[in-house]
Amino acid sequence: MTKKNSPLERVEKELKKCVKCGACRANCPAFSAFQREPAVARGKVALAQHIMKGDITLDDGSYAAMSKCLLCGSCVEKCPNVVPTDEIVVAAREALAQQRGLTTFHQAVGRVVANRSLMNLGALAARILGPLFFRKVPATSGLRLRFPLPFLGGTRHIPQLAKKPFLKRHPEEIPGKPGQPRVAFFVGCMSNFVYTEIGEATLALLQHMGCTVVIPKLQNCCGLPAMSGGDINTVRELAEKNLAVLEACRADYVVTSCATCGGALHRLYPLVVGKRNPELAERLKALADKCIDTAVLLQKLGFNPEETGGGENLKVTYHDPCHLRTAGITKEPRRLLTATPGVQLVEMEGADKCCGLGGTFNVYHYDSSMKINAGKTAAIQATGADAVATGCPGCMMQLSDGLKQAGDKTKVIHTVQLLASKIRR
Repeated sequence: MTKKNSPLERVEKELKKCVKCGACRANCPAFSAFQREPAVARGKVALAQHIMKGDITLDDGSYAAMSKCLLCGSCVEKCPNVVPTDEIVVAAREALAQQRGLTTFHQAVGRVVANRSLMNLGALAARILGPLFFRKVPATSGLRLRFPLPFLGGTRHIPQLAKKPFLKRHPEEIPGKPGQPRVAFFVGCMSNFVYTEIGEATLALLQHMGCTVVIPKLQNCCGLPAMSGGDINTVRELAEKNLAVLEACRADYVVTSCATCGGALHRLYPLVVGKRNPELAERLKALADKCIDTAVLLQKLGFNPEETGGGENLKVTYHDPCHLRTAGITKEPRRLLTATPGVQLVEMEGADKCCGLGGTFNVYHYDSSMKINAGKTAAIQATGADAVATGCPGCMMQLSDGLKQAGDKTKVIHTVQLLASKIRR
């Protein structure tokens, strides 16, 4: 049996909601890739229940099964009993980490994301060494077998890191117009180190709306990479740091253009940290209530793409990031794109299906990740679109990888980039 107050014991009531109907099988991207019961929600719930009873130990097989989940939430949305399998998987991964220790990879992830200086140093090293080393390690090399890192060799297309992080490009506060909201911009690691153009586009749009923009220099990683490996201690540490930093901004809104970061601030912090730390729960809930996606804020502030103009004419399709879809944010980006002059929005089949990234799922199960992504690539190609827009930098990286491997030149852009390109400056 698990210990009292263990991670799995905390979700015992949720485990009992599953009636093993199998509705999740038709909607689980991991199951479509592996075609094995342990990969689907029902299988993971059954495994967790057996672990609770003491029938099964937390061994390599348990770890392998729990790693085969993208935490996309598709099963939860389609489940008749709304079993929160994503929460159950997170609890199981935490239990694995407690009893077996974190993997070497997740130990490294935890150390890096919890330390801004180390992350900056790591990003600098990756920018310099990446083109020289990562692409030149053959798929059969012992380095890949000994250190199965996601960047070593293979056919993967990796975006180049920016020469200068976004957080080092701008002052901490940029004044806006009187009467307009004060907004704290939670940039996120991908927009800070890789796709800085997303940060620039977001800032341009917020300034266009007259917002006073606060870009806190001490903001940290949201913690999702650590959570995916069961490292809840690091998640808690980052949540407390970000809470203090964002509260100090005294902002009306905390805006982000990263669906993953938004999911962390809005749902993960209250769920994973707040429930276990009553003294933080109310403050984390207040932060969650202020957190807003850029597309939603633009609509709230009355942004009118028709009044902007400029830029090239594009046929665009849209991919729903899982963290926006599960938050109910699907109409706002489409409304903005549809109203934008020069943009023809064409819907792809399965726009709301996961792209296959899933954080560390892509690290440990890259081939299966790209098998899932192949369906998304085909759907994009079928539209004949010039570009695919989305609201998550992680999805952008995954979509770009799939399209480039298919020899397709369709542009992959963030919704805010397209909107910002239409602003009259």
